[in-house]
Formats: sequence, C-alpha cells, structure tokens
Amino acid sequence: MNVLVLNSGSSSLKFQVIATDRDRIRDHKDDRICRGEVEGMGGEAIIRFQHRDERSQTLTASLRDIAAALEYLVRYIASERSGVSEIKTTADFNAVGHRVVHGGEMFKESALIDDKVLQGIEDCIDLAPLHNPNNVKGIQAARELFGKDLPQVAVFDTAFHSSIPEQAYLYALPYHLYRRHRIRRYGFHGTSHRYVAFRYRVLRGLTREHTNIITLHLGNGCSAAAIKGGSSVDTSMGMTPLEGLVMGTRSGDLDPAIVSVIARKEGLSSSEVDTLLNTQSGLLGVSGLTNDMRELQAELKEHDDRRVRLAIEIFCYRARKYIGAFLASMGGADAIVFTGGIGENSPDVRARICAGMEWAGIRLDPQKNQDTVGREGKICAEDSRVLVYAIPTDEELLIARDTVRVILGEPHPS
Repeated sequence: MNVLVLNSGSSSLKFQVIATDRDRIRDHKDDRICRGEVEGMGGEAIIRFQHRDERSQTLTASLRDIAAALEYLVRYIASERSGVSEIKTTADFNAVGHRVVHGGEMFKESALIDDKVLQGIEDCIDLAPLHNPNNVKGIQAARELFGKDLPQVAVFDTAFHSSIPEQAYLYALPYHLYRRHRIRRYGFHGTSHRYVAFRYRVLRGLTREHTNIITLHLGNGCSAAAIKGGSSVDTSMGMTPLEGLVMGTRSGDLDPAIVSVIARKEGLSSSEVDTLLNTQSGLLGVSGLTNDMRELQAELKEHDDRRVRLAIEIFCYRARKYIGAFLASMGGADAIVFTGGIGENSPDVRARICAGMEWAGIRLDPQKNQDTVGREGKICAEDSRVLVYAIPTDEELLIARDTVRVILGEPHPS
C-alpha cells in the first residue's frame, strides 16, 4: 500500500511516500519511496524532493496554497522526472495519512476521516488555532485531488497522551473552567514519543507492559514524556505547546503572572505577549542570537559568549529538572530516551542534561555518547542502573503504519 504522508503548515507542506502493509509492518520492511517539503507557499515556492537515497532535487514553482502545492507534488511524483517507478498515476496512491496536531478529548487514537471526523478536527481549532486549520486544509486538498473514495487517516499528536490520568492533566483552576472550556493538559509530540517507545521495546525485546521510560523530544520544539507500562502518564507540554521545556523560540514554564507584568511594562496586548513567548523567547530570547542549537554550540566554542552559554545551560537544566520530576512521579524508570534533532545529534547536550544525575543511577559512557550521532544506540555506562538511549524519531513511518492499520480495522500495537 503506497501511503502519502502529509504534514500541512501555514506556508509549508512536508510529505513522504511510504510503501507498507501488514506484512511489511510485522517484518519492519517498510519502503520509504520519496520525501520532501514545499516551502514558501503563497508565492514562488521552493520544493525539495528526494527519491530514496538519491541526490536531493530542488525545484521552484508558483504555488498559491496547500491545494496547489499538493497537486504539484502528486503530479511530479507520478512523472518520469521524479524517478519514482512505483507511481505512474494518481491511482497508484492507495491512502493518505495526515499529521493532525490537536484531537482534544474526542480523538484518543488515529481515525479514518469522514465528514464527522473532519468536523471533529474543526471543532478542535480553538485548542490549536495555528495548526488545525492548516491540517484541515490539507485533508480537504487531498479530497479534492483524489476524491472521497481514497481513504484518509488522521493521526493526532495529542492521542498518545490521552492516557494521562486526571491528577496529571488537570490544572488547579476552578473546575468549571475545565467543564466549560476543556482547559487541561493535552500534550504534544505524541507521535514521536510513541514511536521511540516502540523502538526501545524492539531494541530491548520487551512487551509494552514492561516499558517504563522517560522520553525527551528535543528539537526546535521540545517535550518530555513519562511512559509507564507503555502508556503516557505525564508530559511537559500542556494545553498548548508553550508549556514545559525551554525550546528554540518558546519560553516553556514560567510564572503566569509574568504575562500581565510584561503587558503592563511593555505596553503590549495579550496576543502580542503570546507572540513574544512563542516566537521570541527560549534559546533565541536568552542568547539574543539564534534558536539553532548547532549555531549556539559553535558560537560557544569559538567565542565563549556568556549569554550563549546561559541559553544552553538553562535549556539543559530544565530538561534535567523534568527527568527528576518524572522519576519521582513514576516511582523510577528503566531508561531515558533522547530523540528529536538535538536529542539525536548533540552528544554535548545529552551529556549536560545527564550531568550530576548519578544519584538517580544515570551515568553516560562518554565515548558511546560521542559516537552515537543520528543513529540508534545505547549511550550509558555499563554500570548505569538507568539505561540511556538515543533513538532517531520517525513520525512519518508511524503515521503510514497507523494509516494501514486503521484502514484494515486493526488496533495499533504501540
């Protein structure tokens, strides 16, 4: 089954085509046919396309919106120029899997998209006003292009965290605010946390019930998850992706009274403060330079800039603090798993986060940690009581697999 995986943004469209089915999933032999991204929709867009491990191609085209970008991509993939022999016409696409950011309390697992499900996704727009509208546009564009008969599946970022218990997802606000407006912790990056928990089980030969780990998804967006018995029991992101760890441009946890203080002192509206906390804070805000951890590390090495060092230290301190909190709430964990662009590729950040955690049984092997970049591997010392792994995430693969399972009517095992 050729599954087109889509991640629709306001001005970008990320895609992959993955061939998978029941047998491929069982044998871990899914075939990633091609991948890429459209950036700059609404004008002269840049299209990056890669067929398997071949050299990446860069194209340009005037694409006004998601519908135009999707049509361009599908036609290109089916053309001889792409080199994709498996797909000759649009009929060779068998299904579409969509990343949908917010499923609220309605969607606790991936769902086959029909009019009712589409309406449910639209009903969650208030909870994710920056993301769900674009996800809806991607679904509608695929319907227009392929027709209603081609099955489409929504895979929700929030679904994996639907198992979090009430005492962990409720805020200590007047309870009627939850009843009226569903103000609560939802959590995000669920697809990534779920995937790396699955890969950890495969590497260790464990059952889901014996999977007790803390996962750290560290990229431009960052979150931690406490996974007990294979299910999420707590996570750092809250009602929105702003809460929790320090991120590229997001502040993470702060005193809520700071919002009104900033508004009053700086003469900003609530929406302007919201923008400041989401797009001008985090690593960028503290360093004053960039939200890119690689650039910050290079700057620190070359110039030993004080604010750059401070940004990295705050980032790592917050992550270490969450590990400690989750160890306490879970009654201990068997492993820590790093993933995401920073978690997979920065031995220095991993070492900084784990520094001083010997009391909890966490000890890295410096050489293993340094050698494990962009690949799976155990990075802890042999005598570390808590195992530590780096596992590259693969949300697109999980979306493709979920798409197949939902269409076949099978529950997902992860």
